[in-house]
Amino acid sequence: MRATIAALILGVFASSALAGDLSTKETKRIQEAATVLKEIHAVPDKDIPQELWEKAECVIVVPGLKKAAFVIGGEYGNGLMSCKHNGEWGAPVFMQVGKGSWGLQIGAQSIDLVLLVMNKSGMEKMLKNKVSLGAEISLAAGPVGRDARAATDAQMKAEILSYSRTQGLFAGINLSGGVVRPDEDDNADLYGKSVSARDVVMGGTAKAPAVTEPFMAALRRGK
Repeated sequence: MRATIAALILGVFASSALAGDLSTKETKRIQEAATVLKEIHAVPDKDIPQELWEKAECVIVVPGLKKAAFVIGGEYGNGLMSCKHNGEWGAPVFMQVGKGSWGLQIGAQSIDLVLLVMNKSGMEKMLKNKVSLGAEISLAAGPVGRDARAATDAQMKAEILSYSRTQGLFAGINLSGGVVRPDEDDNADLYGKSVSARDVVMGGTAKAPAVTEPFMAALRRGK
């Protein structure tokens, strides 16, 4: 019994320590990803259809991806991914989304990206070192609104449904040519160097650190 209590106490302190290791930038990214989801969900007629949201295995949210980031200072935008276990959203991991042919076609200076991973195969691919959107994993611009029945056959068969929000407009976007990979450095800050993104997502036992609660609450859509 004493051993169990000691383990629990150590777990609490470890969780607190990990949260403390997060940079201000990483913490801000969690909060911004939560805000993106909350603002999208607040307008049901312009939201991801509830039916698709419920069917999705995972969601990736990349807030404030700046066009300049693809030219100055790097090739990746950073966000969070959470996947479901027994119908509930699991502990999130940091992800990177890299530029594709769409990068220079985006008119706005900053966009928010939301990717729905629609099946287990897509989830497995997302946890590779790098996966190419539209090549190694099927991709389609996602439908918007209350009713998913408006989706085309291609959209309903895609492993990934992709969305963007620019200047307040939320719509499907074709991200073909982009790449996605786990952000190993940021995940090490969140969970420790010995824990991989695959461990968190596929294991199903990792608990979401307290610092990620705003994002987890947004995923639950207020439930």
